[in-house]
Amino acid sequence: MTDVSLLQILLANLAILAGACLQGVAGYGIGTLAAPLLFLISPVLVPGPLILNATLLTVFMLIRNRGALQVREVRFAIVGGVAGAILAALTLLIISTAGFELIFGVLILAGVALSIGGLKPALNARNSVMAGAASTYMGTITAVGGPPIALIYQNEKGPLVRANMSAFFLAASVLSLSGLFASGYLGTRELFLFAVTFPGVFLGFWLSGKLVNRMPFEGLRPVILAIAAIAGTAALIRGLLSL
Repeated sequence: MTDVSLLQILLANLAILAGACLQGVAGYGIGTLAAPLLFLISPVLVPGPLILNATLLTVFMLIRNRGALQVREVRFAIVGGVAGAILAALTLLIISTAGFELIFGVLILAGVALSIGGLKPALNARNSVMAGAASTYMGTITAVGGPPIALIYQNEKGPLVRANMSAFFLAASVLSLSGLFASGYLGTRELFLFAVTFPGVFLGFWLSGKLVNRMPFEGLRPVILAIAAIAGTAALIRGLLSL
């Protein structure tokens, strides 16, 4: 069903464990950290299998942080997410494998740029719609949808961030999976890869509960972004060499 080796599956679980732990602590991060690593392990591990894992993780996080959820603030981002998912599905329908790697690389590097750019948009309806659209577009193609939506929540407190971003990511993941299915990027291979990698989500989420007030996210941020930048560059090079 897939040419992914046992070693690659083990490495994928470790990458997902680290990403799930990071997201459990900071509110986002499974895509930013795990997607670049998974791409380097094997490109077939993204985006579908990782988005399936991220969906499971956001359910766990919503249950844990449900008391801080403010639906009014997140609904606008979900509306934007619909447009982003449709545009992403159309993109995937028309690109080749090399084109996918090129776009993957560009979007990963764009996510890094957004994360270090110093932008501080206000948390309002207009910005939420725009961030939701950008996040879902990027997330559908690369499984890295965190940076745009994280920008508008960067000045909010931890419980609200984790609850609202989890609610958005759950809706965005459903939209992304629908787009992937419609464009032929979600099938039995992706379901199999999800089945052999979801233990990483369970362990990472459990570990995040132990570290939620102890893990120095800001200290790890440069390392995470460096990993993403390396993987994004590698994807660009692979795509260019395949043209």
